[in-house]
Amino acid sequence: MPVDLHVVTPQREVWAGEAEMVIARGVDGEVGILGGHAPLLIQLAVGALRIIQDGAPELRAVVDGGFMHVTSDSEGTRVDVMASQAELQSEIDFEAAARLQQELQGRDDEESKQALARAQARVDLRTSDAR
Repeated sequence: MPVDLHVVTPQREVWAGEAEMVIARGVDGEVGILGGHAPLLIQLAVGALRIIQDGAPELRAVVDGGFMHVTSDSEGTRVDVMASQAELQSEIDFEAAARLQQELQGRDDEESKQALARAQARVDLRTSDAR
């Protein structure tokens, strides 16, 4: 049973479609959602969002926090990922993320730490793809 997935930010709909499974990083750990999952609301951490589709390569994105809302009824399962920022892997400028990561190393203010976490998540997405 597929999941009806919608990944949105305040600026745009990043991706919408059917998925067999959605894997996200919540603030309390990683969670996987399949069709028929119980209703759920999860606070997301900065990290990867993995979209697994039947017969297609895994699609990956990075979200900068936000929430994932899961609803299920007789019509099926819907997952809404609402993030402040989200980028599909194909949209990420990995070199810019790596440069930003270098620039932010060693800074101790909260804003720099958050920006470093976002840059690290993007670099990690490229690294995980190379494996």
